[in-house]
Amino acid sequence: MNPRSTVIYTYFYKEGKIPVTNSIYKPVMAGNALEHHNNCEMAGDDTGDSISNRNHYYSELTGIYWTWKNTSQDITGSCHYRRFFTARPEPVLYRIKRLLYFFIGLYKKRYGLIYTRRTKKFALRALSEPEIQEIFSEYDAILPVRRKFRYSVKEHYRRYHDLKDLELVEKILSEKYPEYVPSFKAVLNGNRLYANNMFVFKKEDFNRCMDWWFDMLFEFERRINKAHYEGYQKRIIGFMAERLFTVWVHHQNLRIKELPVIYFKKLKKQEPTNFSFEFPFPKLLPDVFKSR
Repeated sequence: MNPRSTVIYTYFYKEGKIPVTNSIYKPVMAGNALEHHNNCEMAGDDTGDSISNRNHYYSELTGIYWTWKNTSQDITGSCHYRRFFTARPEPVLYRIKRLLYFFIGLYKKRYGLIYTRRTKKFALRALSEPEIQEIFSEYDAILPVRRKFRYSVKEHYRRYHDLKDLELVEKILSEKYPEYVPSFKAVLNGNRLYANNMFVFKKEDFNRCMDWWFDMLFEFERRINKAHYEGYQKRIIGFMAERLFTVWVHHQNLRIKELPVIYFKKLKKQEPTNFSFEFPFPKLLPDVFKSR
């Protein structure tokens, strides 16, 4: 495979230092238009073509949109300040620990995730450009291991949100992209979801995905009354993006390489206010998203 320019954009919501020193990772402050970080050296998502001021609703999607509209590279990736892909085998001790998850009820919760406090050691295991090149010699895209729910994606949404949102999305799909409706129903009836809006795409697939994704999200935003979404529910577009992203991938004929995600515990010193899949009532959460 010929050498390509590769950038993995790493989205922040607060000032901090990216744990991975590999030069392919570029930090971006998402929602910078809402709270300027004057002492922050990283790029903000509020220049050029931007939706930064809608971050309360879009979460990391404002950073992803900025990347799409204002950058260009052969391979584009998306990750978070404390979540990074890895192509390395899980250490033996962690694999043994994972076996114990069955007995303490954490297996589904930790499925596809490597939780660690050893930031320096595991930062070296973050996905590298040579690994990306090797994967893309056989595959079209890199995505996180899909999350497993105890119940369907639709039932999960019903428990934490309003099913009318999904009904509206199906209506929009039937009008704009009717060929996607079967994939939409298949995803809702299944129990697997690509969470956290993380990916690595080649340029053509990245642009195709962004075109469809944001067209759907903007239309959904146009038809809802955002004033009805308060507190935790205010991140409605970020939540819906994960479902729609899974639908788009399901519909495409791409060769997907799913990779586990390293989660750096020490970097979560306080609960984020603008990233999706952070539930406010951990004692009520029976599945994989509790205490993430």
